[in-house]
Amino acid sequence: MKLIIAEKPSLARNIAAGIGAFQNRQGYLENKDYLITWAFGHLFSLADVEAYFDPNYKPGDKQKWTLDNLPCFPPSFKFVLRGGDDGVARQFGIIRSLCRRSDVDTVINAGDADREGEIIVRLCMIKSGVAGKRLQRLWLPDQTPETVAAALKELKDEAEYENLANEGFARTYIDWLYGINLTRYATIKTGKLLRVGRVVVPIVKAIYDRDREIENFVPREYYTIASNEETKGAAVELVSKEQFDSDRVGDAEAMCEKYNAAEAVVVSVKRKKDKLSAGKLYSLSKLQSFLGKKYKMSMSESLEIVQKLYEAGYLTYPRTNSEYLATAEKDKISKILKNVKDMGYPVVMKTGKNIFDDAKIESHSAITPTYKIPEKGKLSEKEFQVYSAVFRRFVAVFCEKDCLVQRTEIVIDVKDCESFTLKGMTMLEKGWTEYDDYSGKDKILPPLEKGDLVNHIFKPTVKKTSPPKHYTIETLNNYLKNPFREDKAQLADDDDSEEYRAVFEGLELGTEATRTGIIDNARKSNYILLKNNVYTILPDGKYLIETLQKMMISMDKYKTAELGRALKRVFRGEMTVAESVTLAQKEIAEIFSHRGMYIERVYTPREKGDFVGGEVGKCPICHKAVKATDRGWACTAKSCTFSLGNTICRHAISEAELQALLSGGVTDYADDFVSRTGKNFTARLKVKDGRVQFEFPNRYPQGGTVQ
Repeated sequence: MKLIIAEKPSLARNIAAGIGAFQNRQGYLENKDYLITWAFGHLFSLADVEAYFDPNYKPGDKQKWTLDNLPCFPPSFKFVLRGGDDGVARQFGIIRSLCRRSDVDTVINAGDADREGEIIVRLCMIKSGVAGKRLQRLWLPDQTPETVAAALKELKDEAEYENLANEGFARTYIDWLYGINLTRYATIKTGKLLRVGRVVVPIVKAIYDRDREIENFVPREYYTIASNEETKGAAVELVSKEQFDSDRVGDAEAMCEKYNAAEAVVVSVKRKKDKLSAGKLYSLSKLQSFLGKKYKMSMSESLEIVQKLYEAGYLTYPRTNSEYLATAEKDKISKILKNVKDMGYPVVMKTGKNIFDDAKIESHSAITPTYKIPEKGKLSEKEFQVYSAVFRRFVAVFCEKDCLVQRTEIVIDVKDCESFTLKGMTMLEKGWTEYDDYSGKDKILPPLEKGDLVNHIFKPTVKKTSPPKHYTIETLNNYLKNPFREDKAQLADDDDSEEYRAVFEGLELGTEATRTGIIDNARKSNYILLKNNVYTILPDGKYLIETLQKMMISMDKYKTAELGRALKRVFRGEMTVAESVTLAQKEIAEIFSHRGMYIERVYTPREKGDFVGGEVGKCPICHKAVKATDRGWACTAKSCTFSLGNTICRHAISEAELQALLSGGVTDYADDFVSRTGKNFTARLKVKDGRVQFEFPNRYPQGGTVQ
């Protein structure tokens, strides 16, 4: 009897559909040859710090965080069942009993086809005890019955995935070390919950840095020279590459005189027909970028939908970083194309390296439709938007109709001055653009021929430098895939070798499988805001980054990439799990060497209760004691209404501000208050008529009660 352990119940059902004839049992399925059971994603998590110091500690026990047991570097890591859910313990009990059945001779790991899926099920196997059993791996690029049936005939030994599991465990240990140690350290030192992670901090910092660049940007005026005169009835725009600072207008005028005195002549005209290539198939991040730009769909929403379509068998595995297909998939793709062609789409099998390239696939190919086509009307509007994006790109890539264009290049020489190249393109045949999004527009050049004289009158033109743009879903994804390339280079489509080299070396920040969740957690923590496809920093995010800088906690892209490279070395068998963990421990130990530094605390009690802290001062109204509450501070006198939240309009109240208000004074002005409409404003706080109120600079209306 063979036991298959799936990562989720939905996967178990899809595997059963690929085999057939199962009976339902309590927590598993059974037929004459197979047992299929399932986890609920992660059944196990790493134990809390207290588990390594307190022999009586039980998961879920409330413990006060303390610096006394930090940094925590366990000699060996302990995994415990996720607490707070009786269903988790019950399901693991079923898994364990099935693993130990005497008639089970083979246990098959059917976790999702990535490092997380590998260790989710592997931990269940280890904790259940499978000594003496044959261990195998079921690797599924999609969840259609056809793929399941084929994959069951090609099972591999679980040992072949040892390096993948090692990478998964190394990632888990390293992220625990950073998250647990530095989150507790920063929170204890500041009195405010700060979520510090190996990947979340550099992501928040990227948005913080970009917003600071925009905020501090000072436009610079400069001059260029340009002509836009008509020749043969059409305007010919010529813009010089030369630039002049704003105090050099005389030099710009002199150059105009020189250019205008010279003859401008067309020295070459090239026209050629060309094929315009369709975009590449989608990786997860490229798909999310498209959906964010077109439908303003957040990464978490798009991932949830594409995952649902994958589990329904309509799309291939979504958490892929590749836009290419494996050469071994050609037969499968041919069959899918036949289905698509039967639907009336003009597709044909193509095998070029721009589609099939094993060198640009780490674990998973690009996202494509599967054999299974959803029935019309079965998908919700948003599900259809996601599925349609993948389907239309697939049709475009394999479209038998070429998109034909005419490219024109005209070179105009202003004698002894400068040459100007004009480039244009007009579409001759739509081809694949009938099926996939294409935003290009015809650029028609004037009807010039070689030898034509071009009318020109150059004039100085004032221009201003532009600030950087806020990150969007697309540009942030581009940055995270390779944070060491310039933005313009990231967006180039012609040669993506550099991008894939960065991914395979571990230079990216996060992975396709983890980035969405990390960014979503940063949003839920009020570190960043996503609005209309644009990311901006929030006051809590600004506080996080600036406080970590004060604490000399450098969680920049360089440190994160160094650990990412280490994980890839573990995957390639060039480094052990222990060696990668040691790297992280050294970095964390260096941070804790500065633990004695003073950091101003923010009163943010974590415990529940009417009063959860000692006296912090006297009430400015009745002069009774003021103590911390679970949401800030309040007067202890029952008849007094004075209270103060620990954050006001997303501005965190500092110790100095608290003491100023309690003494009847006013705080300093702060510029990180955020209105209900999401706009920053500047104000200070004072106590008046028994309530804390805003006081604005002279340019604002006076007064304003804090609600």
